[in-house]
Amino acid sequence: MLAEFQAIEHHLNQVILGKSAQIKLALCCLLAKGHLLLEDLPGMGKTTLAHALADSLSLSYRRVQFTSDLLPGDLLGMNIYDSRSHQFSFQPGPVFSHLLLADEINRASPKTQSALLEAMEEQQVSIDGETRALPSPFFVIATQNPLDQSGTSALPESQLDRFLMRISLGFPDRAAEFELLDSDRGQSRLSLLQQHISIEQLMELQAKVPHIHASEALINYLLDLVAHSRQHPDMLPLSPRAAKALLQAAKSWALLQQRDYVTADDVQAVFPSVTEHRLDPKSHAAEPRWSLLLLRETPCNL
Repeated sequence: MLAEFQAIEHHLNQVILGKSAQIKLALCCLLAKGHLLLEDLPGMGKTTLAHALADSLSLSYRRVQFTSDLLPGDLLGMNIYDSRSHQFSFQPGPVFSHLLLADEINRASPKTQSALLEAMEEQQVSIDGETRALPSPFFVIATQNPLDQSGTSALPESQLDRFLMRISLGFPDRAAEFELLDSDRGQSRLSLLQQHISIEQLMELQAKVPHIHASEALINYLLDLVAHSRQHPDMLPLSPRAAKALLQAAKSWALLQQRDYVTADDVQAVFPSVTEHRLDPKSHAAEPRWSLLLLRETPCNL
């Protein structure tokens, strides 16, 4: 089954050219049951990546364009009165899908942004006093433009913390961009994708992640990184939830490497993506400054 998952990675690399590291991080985030924040300029392939993941993993997919006038009900759904039956019936919103793409999330009002919080954390939503469960698996990919773009507002720290990872696709290298232009025949590269595993198989892989072994020495190294952030005056301290997220991501990365144990390399591979937006909410995903500083200054004796 893991071989099929690696085949998905291979095919995604044929759709998103020259971004193998970012694709692997996105798959790692999905296996860890986390949510992903993509920060980049428009036109960099963020939406294509989300759509490609959904197609490859046979996930139901909905895309919501976040705008300043988007209301929470537009996202979650609402009860609508039926004049024929004289009853209210619930009309589910796009959040009731396996993969929700929240496009340009930082263009919406804070009220609408916060409507995602319960869904991301609890995999359920409360509407008119009734709690409704969301499909499983449930994965949010949110995109945001850099804060210096017009019409954007910063996500609050509480919402940033709900994202397991934040990554940037960045510009492709010249060879990848040449291939993108040279192979353009008016056909979407998404048509190259095929479904590789079922939802049930994906959930089986996700269930393996918590059972990946992390030694006491490895956990102590992780705690050293977290403790160092709490002693540094120029960055926000990493919370216990951030520490749990880091360990979960490292286990997921180890699984992708076909290992049943975590190494320091696994922690270091995911550390910038998991922590940078928590250490400095105003930082750019393409320039992980504080997380790399912590990695350099924290000794690893494994």
